[in-house]
Amino acid sequence: MSFVLRGASVRHPSTATSGRAPAGFALNDVSLSIGQGEQVALIGPSGAGKTTLLHTFACAHRLQAGEFSAFGLSPWALPHAQRHLLRARLFLAPQTPPLPPRQRVVTAVLAGRLPQWGFWRALAALIKPGERNAQIAYDALARFNLQDKLYARVDRLSGGERQRCGMARLLVSSAEAFLVDEPLSALDPALALQTLAALQQESASRNATLICSLHQVELARSHFPRIVGLRDGRIMFDAPRAQVTDAMIAALYQNAGSTPATDADQLRPVVIVAHC
Repeated sequence: MSFVLRGASVRHPSTATSGRAPAGFALNDVSLSIGQGEQVALIGPSGAGKTTLLHTFACAHRLQAGEFSAFGLSPWALPHAQRHLLRARLFLAPQTPPLPPRQRVVTAVLAGRLPQWGFWRALAALIKPGERNAQIAYDALARFNLQDKLYARVDRLSGGERQRCGMARLLVSSAEAFLVDEPLSALDPALALQTLAALQQESASRNATLICSLHQVELARSHFPRIVGLRDGRIMFDAPRAQVTDAMIAALYQNAGSTPATDADQLRPVVIVAHC
């Protein structure tokens, strides 16, 4: 089992006064088990707790109540060094990757290998990646149609290119679980499908767990075998995709101030009004 939560409550500073979840909890009394190699989509309106749940799985948020284990270990009962080793088995990909702006893309991608490299090897790769490491980064970028940016500076990338650079970093890691937060938010429909396919293929090829938060509900329903719906820090449903109905989706987003995106939404033209 990759992850087990039992009655987990997590307080996040940004939710303390928002009223989005009872008693200021971003996650409230959540119980969830995810097996090794599963591919799970997290959906729900903004502020539902999806990002907090991913950070909890990544051992970045400590529980205020309940129990949490990752790969059979209780992270917060471990000494710091062992918890660090546990985190090396996880890859958290935030919606906006933390990429140093003046760094070259090849170096940013190879940073995904830092947990498995020693200090001197990492330093050498930072100064001069070398042909073999550059090829590894190139191959990862190619899966997201970004190979031509290998030696570009990160601050020259668009938002969507930065997202795909973060996904390439994931591919070169040795992680056993991918925790991916809104990886398609800055991508057009074709790139979104390509990115999702690359993530799922990599997950399946190494039997890694993939947990992905998505705003595109139709993509979640068409591509993920299991869907978890969150709202106000609670799990509203956890079901195989064949059992997730339109009524369940409507109830999840009803009066939440956020509506699910569909493929049609992604294709709808954006009108920009210029003020002179």
